[in-house]
Amino acid sequence: MSGRHQALLQVGDTRRWGIRALVVLTLVTGADYLVWRWLDSINWAQWWLAVPLVLAETYSLLDAFLFGATVWRIRQRAEPPPPPPDATVDVFVTTYDEPVDLVMVTARAARDIRYPHRTWVLDDGARPEVQDAALTAGVGYLTRSADWAGMPRHAKAGNLNNALLATDGEFLLVLDADQVPHPTILDRTLGWFDDPRVALVQTPQWFANVDDDDVLGSQAPLFYGPIQQGKDGWDAAYFCGSNAVLRREALMQLGVAGYVRAVERSIRDALRTAGRVIARARTEARAAGPAVHAALGEVAGAVRRARVEVAAGEPVSEVTYRFQQRVDAAGRGVVTDDLARMEADLAEIAGMTGRSGAAVLTAELDGAVLTRLAQRDWSPIAALESVKALVCSVDVDLAGEAQPVMPLATNSVTEDMATSMRLHAMGWRTVYHHEVLARGLAPQDLAAMLAQRLRWSQGTLQLALRQNPLVQRGLSVGQRLMYLATMWSYLAGFAALVYIAAPIAYLCFGVRPVNADGDAFLLHLVPFLLTTLLLFRVVGHGMRTWRGQQYSLALFPVWIRACTTAAANVLFHRDLGFVVTPKTPTATPRPAWRLVRVQLVTMGLLVAAAVVGLVRLHLGIAPSAYGTWVNLAWVAYDLLVLSVVVPAARHLGLATDERTTA
Repeated sequence: MSGRHQALLQVGDTRRWGIRALVVLTLVTGADYLVWRWLDSINWAQWWLAVPLVLAETYSLLDAFLFGATVWRIRQRAEPPPPPPDATVDVFVTTYDEPVDLVMVTARAARDIRYPHRTWVLDDGARPEVQDAALTAGVGYLTRSADWAGMPRHAKAGNLNNALLATDGEFLLVLDADQVPHPTILDRTLGWFDDPRVALVQTPQWFANVDDDDVLGSQAPLFYGPIQQGKDGWDAAYFCGSNAVLRREALMQLGVAGYVRAVERSIRDALRTAGRVIARARTEARAAGPAVHAALGEVAGAVRRARVEVAAGEPVSEVTYRFQQRVDAAGRGVVTDDLARMEADLAEIAGMTGRSGAAVLTAELDGAVLTRLAQRDWSPIAALESVKALVCSVDVDLAGEAQPVMPLATNSVTEDMATSMRLHAMGWRTVYHHEVLARGLAPQDLAAMLAQRLRWSQGTLQLALRQNPLVQRGLSVGQRLMYLATMWSYLAGFAALVYIAAPIAYLCFGVRPVNADGDAFLLHLVPFLLTTLLLFRVVGHGMRTWRGQQYSLALFPVWIRACTTAAANVLFHRDLGFVVTPKTPTATPRPAWRLVRVQLVTMGLLVAAAVVGLVRLHLGIAPSAYGTWVNLAWVAYDLLVLSVVVPAARHLGLATDERTTA
């Protein structure tokens, strides 16, 4: 090991232990503050604001805990191992409606990656001009097969799933249409796959069209740095949709497992329905003979047994075969009994009509005979056949999908995180390689940025509602916490609403949600605030993190909308849609004030509240001078954070594409 590498490890260890000390201090001071708030300072007389405020503060402490847990095992990896000499690699450039020139800049750079590979443009827009440009550049071209016509498309996940079944490389490099790769990207990442348990190597996303001011907060140095490195320490770094290499074997195993789960789900649904059919048949056949009741009881038992076998993980084909054999055995006894009853009925009818039993079958029956037949309890054979048909008709081909095997998850518009969680649950490992190896284009105006953030938050919350990481089998405790940390962060909109409303209510109406004197408040709050700020300062040392902190509050309408729409999608099946983030500014750029009108109105209310508070203080009708000044400082901080929307609305994007592979 070189002296330089040893020095880096020593610096990393020192920093890690310093971060851990600050995490402990933050949690201790935060717990002290929160216990005091819940036990001694809630103004129950004004509970309608006091309780939401303390709940928002509890949310913030849990958020700090999850952040602390993330950076607790922050991991700075050494140099990657050399790449294998003979691996086969497919490079996928995904596109839908991006400009052809933009796509081809990326495609040509992908073609020129040094490590031997094949490059494919995955054109979900099926555009002839893209196909012509790709073939001219010597790049492969793929679009959806005919099997996808009229089927759910699953956006980018569907595009990649289609390509996975049309190619055969051992590894896949996934690039968004705007992410120009460095020629050494495969040389720097493939070596991590020496560990046969590694399924994914993720690298940062970095944007060339963002200046130092980063008005739209596009660069994410805290996420593509300490946060992903911290998740990596817990073996929970996840796929971010682009600039990542994946192992085909892991994805196909994931797809097969998903197929099996889908078929098992169909079997369970069929067996539940079969149970209801038999229960109804037993109710309707109360007057039937003992053979009928015995047969229906046997079939009900067969349903229960099959459900247990499916739950135990037995092969579906064996479960269904045994079930059908049991139903057939029960049905034979019913047929024998039913034939005897039918012969008795025919004999009785023959006596009524004076004809032989055979003649009854062909004679024109009078009303009395029809009445006699209508009163008969008919055989439950139809119910038994219905049960068999239900189980036999299970859709093992998953005809509602274009292809039965879907390696990348399709249950969320953030297919990347959903896929990662499933890989981790199956025991696969992931690597975060902290080196910029591709340069992309960030959203160039506010509308595009808001659409992107909304999609990210909607997809993450979809996943939280459908696959809560806390109850997913196969995940370690650390992995559960790391996925929860990302999902938890998108609930911040509701806390932000309370943090904005509380000082307005105090300054304008004298509402006091906190019932305490100033000294006690400062004694408990200040240590927590100082340690939290110091923790963020140390973790983000040398990084520009202020924009991210501003947008975590300033985008509160987006986070709230994401929560409500994701819940509506999961619970009521309302469509979310999928919008590709535009990579070029609008044709007629102009300030987008309407997109931030909620924030602008909020800023106006805060300013008005500050004026009212000062007037009330001057007139001597404020609850206290101390409380007024504290809330004025609170308003000033809220205004400082929200002010980011003003330059964001006026931002018209950079005119040039500065991507480079240098």
